[in-house]
Amino acid sequence: MNKIKVIFICVHNSARSQMAEAFLKKHGAGKFEVTSAGLEPGILNPVVVEVMKETGKDMHAKYRETSLGGLATVKRTKEPPKE
Repeated sequence: MNKIKVIFICVHNSARSQMAEAFLKKHGAGKFEVTSAGLEPGILNPVVVEVMKETGKDMHAKYRETSLGGLATVKRTKEPPKE
């Protein structure tokens, strides 16, 4: 069975798109290949980390910066970069 490809796009990929990606991965029953991206990627909003923790999803280790213009390039690290 082919998975349906879904991308959630947000300006910074720091809140809504990350949450939508996490929820579809959790509740999509493996039917979707899902990612998120931003027009001007930033760091994951700490409020999102706390809210998602309340739903049982630990997003602290899931920092990701994906640019809409560079979907082939995905940076994954354990911690957001220090400013």
